[in-house]
Amino acid sequence: MKIIGFSASPHKEGNTAWTINKILEGAKEKGAKTQSWHFSDLDIKPCKGCLGCIQGDKRCVINDDMQKIYTALKDADALILGSPVYMGQMSAQAKIFTDRLFAQITPRFSPHFKEENAGKKLILVFTQGNPDSDMFKEYFDYTKKMFKLLEFDVKGLYVIAGMRKEAARERKDLPVLMKDIGSTLVNENA
Repeated sequence: MKIIGFSASPHKEGNTAWTINKILEGAKEKGAKTQSWHFSDLDIKPCKGCLGCIQGDKRCVINDDMQKIYTALKDADALILGSPVYMGQMSAQAKIFTDRLFAQITPRFSPHFKEENAGKKLILVFTQGNPDSDMFKEYFDYTKKMFKLLEFDVKGLYVIAGMRKEAARERKDLPVLMKDIGSTLVNENA
């Protein structure tokens, strides 16, 4: 099983990256091949809405680091997308990534649907400073529904709250919880 983790945070060593790395660590301990991407290291431009990805050679016309991600996504069995909560929703980096998925992943009802890209497992992880994990529940539910609409098999949505008070790496409960998410993902595929 190949699992790719995406940290859609501008902070390479922050809470979101830490949680994604722990999930991948748990998956790797169960035999999964893992890879991680930090959006802070990548140049990913917003979608132009040009529809070049459905015309001609049917690939995204924007020449940036998303091209490397498209290649990696083709072989992935599962994705983990982690984002800090900014202004009650995913980060700008996560939104740009999500929009750019259109070049490969579209809803079943779309005339551009590609069956071979459907059904990838997905775990969503949100980190937030606010201690109330239900504060942005409507947005989290919407995001989960959106990814299901895009034909992802959403295996879980996790909100790690209270990050202003205590960083993820300082919380005693999180290492085991995050690693368990990764190992469970692998066990479901076994």
